[in-house]
Amino acid sequence: MARRRERAEPPMSSGRTAATPAEGAASAAPGRGADVPGEHALWEQRTRISLQPVAAPSILGLFGLATATMMVGAWQADWYGTALTPLALWPLVLVLGGIAQLLAGMWAYRARDGLATAVHGAWGAFWVGWGLLFMLVSVGAYPAALAPTLGAANEGFAFWWIAMAVISGLAALAALGVNLAMALLLACLATGAGFTAAGFWAPSNWSLDVGGWLFVAAAVLALFAAAAMMMEHTFGRTILPTGRMRSGGNIPGGRGMRPLEYRHGEPGVKIGQ
Repeated sequence: MARRRERAEPPMSSGRTAATPAEGAASAAPGRGADVPGEHALWEQRTRISLQPVAAPSILGLFGLATATMMVGAWQADWYGTALTPLALWPLVLVLGGIAQLLAGMWAYRARDGLATAVHGAWGAFWVGWGLLFMLVSVGAYPAALAPTLGAANEGFAFWWIAMAVISGLAALAALGVNLAMALLLACLATGAGFTAAGFWAPSNWSLDVGGWLFVAAAVLALFAAAAMMMEHTFGRTILPTGRMRSGGNIPGGRGMRPLEYRHGEPGVKIGQ
């Protein structure tokens, strides 16, 4: 028994202390969370991490998305404007709907939110392309006769919307794991993009109108979701419920907070926004 004790507790060098059983378990099986008794407390007491705070990027991203879809959707539904209206819309669509939303997508990547990265990255890039197209038309660098026009067939431009319909549809399915507001918003975007694609492919005015209405509905939902996130940040609790899968986040005044996610190997680091 004396020999076994000597092997388990070897002589200590100067300036060092013997490892506790929890420390030995942690070094032998890193990242296992609280599988070993006492390891949870060990992580809390000894872990030191440095974080770079990131505000919820989707607040900016959703406001940018709402701005672009509201303006373009209402024009597409023939609520206002003429065929020359995109020449007045493209600067704000390019900057707020495109560049600002694209930046929000990259910040969402830092926040480890895969859904927001995909949505803001894809739609931000789309609105950048939309803005650049009509910018080129406005300066005479792109033939005006080839520019997309409501009521005229343009199969190439229809494929823009087909791609966005597919991406938004997949994102809507993924958003069911986050909250219902985001899922409904993405479903409206996917359906609106589908009708818009059909309207430019056929061509079909009624299909373009339906697509425009759905874009306006998506813009309203985006404003609601962005306002809910912004108010939760400023008040520190839920003000506008978004239908979160966690029941605590749907009660005004409640807190839908995440627990420590030790399975990521970084105690205290919050994954998402």
